[in-house]
Amino acid sequence: MSEYFEKNNILHRDLSFPYRLLRPENASGECLFVLHGSGVDETTLAPLARQIATGAVLVAARGRIRQEDGFRWFERLTPTSFEQSSIRSETAAFAQFTAEAAKFHGLDLSRATFLGYSNGANLVSTLMLLYPGLVRQAALLRAMPVLDDAPATDLAGTRVLIIAGAADQTYGPFAPALVTLLSDRGAEVDARIVASGHEFGNADSAIVRQWLAGVPTPAA
Repeated sequence: MSEYFEKNNILHRDLSFPYRLLRPENASGECLFVLHGSGVDETTLAPLARQIATGAVLVAARGRIRQEDGFRWFERLTPTSFEQSSIRSETAAFAQFTAEAAKFHGLDLSRATFLGYSNGANLVSTLMLLYPGLVRQAALLRAMPVLDDAPATDLAGTRVLIIAGAADQTYGPFAPALVTLLSDRGAEVDARIVASGHEFGNADSAIVRQWLAGVPTPAA
């Protein structure tokens, strides 16, 4: 377990998804819902989230689908195709979890950002498409479209940052399609490319931090 969790090692199981709630002493009023990638758990992405938003309350959730020694958010058929009923059922459950977590812990969803990586980022994109208005701001790292039949959702007023890896041979080729999908539905999309593969790192945290602060970042 990351050193970051030594003082925050309570895994809550009082809602539909296991999660850790990390509240800084001088919380800013912002909150970050953090969704990890495939085959790991909620401890892997939260340190990056803390770098991005030091004053935010973090809700680091755990996917419910078992994968080897870790977890994921919905079933997959191949690395780039996914079980559609699993996507929709788990997305519905997470939408309910988000509302319940906000109510239970006094979080303001109008000040929430959803930070997702890989499979977690894909679930955030389905949240936006299937439950419009729930997600108003999202940062998606190494994401791709996953719904076979995406609804014509109105995403006006939704800010989205999409960061693809230049050497990500699995998801990278699908990133432009996700940008188009969300832009065509009215989202304000900022698309970036970093010099990496599917892994995330310091370049991602710097871009997300600047984007949240409203600081323009150089185009890739």
